Amino acid sequence: MKILKALDEKLELTICILLMSLMTIIIFIQVIMRYVMANSLVWSEELARYLFIWLIYMGISYGAKIMKHIKIEAALGMFPKKIRPLVVILGDVLFLGFSIFIAYTAFTVVQKQLVLGQTSPAMQMPMWVIYAAPMVGFSLTAIRQIQTILFRVKEMNSGGELDG
Repeated sequence: MKILKALDEKLELTICILLMSLMTIIIFIQVIMRYVMANSLVWSEELARYLFIWLIYMGISYGAKIMKHIKIEAALGMFPKKIRPLVVILGDVLFLGFSIFIAYTAFTVVQKQLVLGQTSPAMQMPMWVIYAAPMVGFSLTAIRQIQTILFRVKEMNSGGELDG
C-alpha cells in the first residue's frame, strides 16, 4: 500500500526530475565534447530531444495531478457564483475526454510503429518508444483528471472551496 501511495504522490514529479536531469547531463556532455574535445557525439542531441518529448507529456500529467492547468479566470468570473463549481467540473470532464482521445489515438500510432519497425536515425532506437510518450502521458493525465473530478465533487458536496 505504501508503494501505491508513493506512486500516486510522486510518480510524475520523480520521472520529470529524472528526465530533466538526464537531458541536462547529456547536453552538458555534448557541449564539452564539441567545444573542448572538438568532437561531437552523434546520438546526444537525438536522445536529449526524445527525453524532452517524454518530459513534456509527463509534465502534462503532473499539471493535472496538482490541478494547475490553464484556465481562463476571467471567463469563470462571468458565471454566477453558484454554478462556478459546476463549470470547473465541466472543464475537468472535457479535459478528461480530450485526454482519453489523445491516449487512444497515440495507442493506434504506437501500434502502427510496432508493425513498421521504424528506428531513430542516430541511436537506432525503436520509434514506438518515442511515440508512446503521448499515450503514457495522457493515460496518466486521464487517471489524474478522474482523481481531480472526484476530489472536486467531494469538495462541492461538503461545501468546501474548489480550487477553480
